[in-house]
Amino acid sequence: IEREIFYSVSESESLDHATYLSINTQAGNELSQKEYVAFQILEYVLLDAPGAPLKKALLDAGIGDDIMGGYEYGILQPYFSVIAKNAEREQKDEFVKIVKAELKKLADGGIDKKCLKAGINNYEFQYREADYGSTPKGLMSGLQCLDSWLYGGDPMMHLEYEDTFAALKKGADSGYFEGLIRTYLLDNPYEAVVIASPKKNLAARIEEQTAKKLKEYKDSLSKEEIETLVRQTKELKEYQDTPSPKEDLEKIPMLTREEIGREPAKLIFEETKLDGITVVRHNMFTSGIGYLKVLFNTDRIPMEDLPYLGLLKSVLGYVDTKNYSYSDLSSEIFLNSGSVSFSVTAFPDLKNGGFTGLFAASVRVLYEKLDFGFEILKEILTESILEDEKRLREILNEVRSKSQMRLMSSGHTAAVSRATSYFSDVSYYNEITAGIDYFQSVEQWVREFDSKKGEIIAGLKRVMGALFTRDNMTVSYTADDRGFSFLPEAMKKLSQALPEGEKKTYAVKAPGIRRNEGFTSSSKVNYVARCGSFTGSGYPYTGVLRLLKVALNYDYLWINLRVKGGAYGCMSAITRSGDGYFVSYRDPNMKETNDIYEGIPEYLENFNADERDMTKYVIGTISELDTPLTPSQKGARGLAAWYSGLTDEMVQKERDEILNARVEDVRALSGIVREVLKTGALCAIGNEEKIKADAAMFGSIQPLYNGTASEDGQ
Repeated sequence: IEREIFYSVSESESLDHATYLSINTQAGNELSQKEYVAFQILEYVLLDAPGAPLKKALLDAGIGDDIMGGYEYGILQPYFSVIAKNAEREQKDEFVKIVKAELKKLADGGIDKKCLKAGINNYEFQYREADYGSTPKGLMSGLQCLDSWLYGGDPMMHLEYEDTFAALKKGADSGYFEGLIRTYLLDNPYEAVVIASPKKNLAARIEEQTAKKLKEYKDSLSKEEIETLVRQTKELKEYQDTPSPKEDLEKIPMLTREEIGREPAKLIFEETKLDGITVVRHNMFTSGIGYLKVLFNTDRIPMEDLPYLGLLKSVLGYVDTKNYSYSDLSSEIFLNSGSVSFSVTAFPDLKNGGFTGLFAASVRVLYEKLDFGFEILKEILTESILEDEKRLREILNEVRSKSQMRLMSSGHTAAVSRATSYFSDVSYYNEITAGIDYFQSVEQWVREFDSKKGEIIAGLKRVMGALFTRDNMTVSYTADDRGFSFLPEAMKKLSQALPEGEKKTYAVKAPGIRRNEGFTSSSKVNYVARCGSFTGSGYPYTGVLRLLKVALNYDYLWINLRVKGGAYGCMSAITRSGDGYFVSYRDPNMKETNDIYEGIPEYLENFNADERDMTKYVIGTISELDTPLTPSQKGARGLAAWYSGLTDEMVQKERDEILNARVEDVRALSGIVREVLKTGALCAIGNEEKIKADAAMFGSIQPLYNGTASEDGQ
């Protein structure tokens, strides 16, 4: 079957190269242990791996800027999708033809065995490590049980993976995966081609239709029926404003403060030197996996080159090197390690002010393979070939696509980053390397690639030359004593290959201008961020600020923004470095939300809670601090403390202040919040009509995509 659906774009967005083309087939059996994992591996091999055949064939044909999709499982009828983003509707037939032809070539001629085995090894590493970040491992295992249990299968089926991976390794050499392609992706009658086409201001037309339907409905009501609806609305608001009866709340069992441990988890780090290079050791049991980070201080990069720093993390590992094509490089990595990744991060200096910006190369590897980790980093950091213009264009298109989706799905994060960058040096750095500012740089590079490609390549080379020097190298390694025994020799494979640097450094300074921007899109919802700082106000940091976050997010902001205002969520924090934010998530409102932020000091001045409520806030705060951490997270926590100057004594003091918090301590925070609000930094991302209707809030309004600023909110 074939269907066309439509999605809304704003008046300023182009309709060219804005269509999504997709082909979808029912794939696999949720109750087959082999197929459940095999299609996850096929997703990697066909679509996700650098040089993946389906992605490469479509990009080479000029169909879409970004190819995505994959295996959707955890449902009774799983399906496999191939999606071309930013294509043309007229390319639909060619899109389907290329997908089918490439799949037939793989089914008949065989999948590249090195890539396939790398995919199997990658997923086996993930299953064995079971590192779900901040999400509890037990929760994820429980959800995985439901993937089979809901449909009459054994709940333990997908947790027992030893035999599954043994069978898949055999299947890689016997045509098993090729058979899956033929059966499910080629010769499958259950197939749908879905086209999603752009339509300007569709959201506004839907709103008009909704308003018309509501008016027709209202006109059909009698006076008595309208009065009933008005009364019910008043009753709802009264219900929302009325606290739950105390006797009902006290039926819920709860910890006491005395039952909460007084001591926080210790920070795990130890600074040492190896061959003249600073090494930060995080000594703990890691099940034989070493978590390596090689860090390079980015103060070697002048401000005008910082956007290239953001791009570099997406280029390294995805271009050819002297000894590997980029597809072979990926296979080599996953055949010998858990992953290699690159990131840009920053840590505030809690003692002296300022911050440390870093480019991080991270490797997860078995202890015995640590030498491979350093060897592959040497290959990528010193031998990457940046002159392939076709490949660079593909990467930029994909970066733009992924960044665009991230801005829309995490608009609250983007709005906070932007507003905080007006006054915070570290946030300004993050904005240039990863925020809206960086996205605008990427858009310009894509738009003007033919004239700027030489400049882009030269910029990347400058950044690499300044960053990757022996004197600028720091190593962080999380392992036990046996793991550390491999480090001294393995590290030399990289350190001795790096040149000495010039040691010239540059500062990053926030503009100090309150821009207060509104970024418009076709979205129906908004993300409204109000940010500021209490640095220099004379108020000291206190752990009670962490408790305030819980109180606001589950009381004042929750009730006013979500329960009454209709926002999907709300977040806030005021940090040890002095920066603070209040932000709404998927919010129908704009000015009304900012007014609610303005009311926080008054709420705090009149704050009242009994001991039970205060204890609930304490429990909520401590539960966030005491979230179980994986070894890699414990190492990352120690590294952040080392760079920031955070000590166990500071962490203990913060915990004591939380556990001992009283009502008057919360009330005393009103001054800090007033200082944060006084900064007046505001940024909103969302609905074009809503932002323009509240234009007086903003210093400038501009489209989130492909836009130019309009001054004075006009």
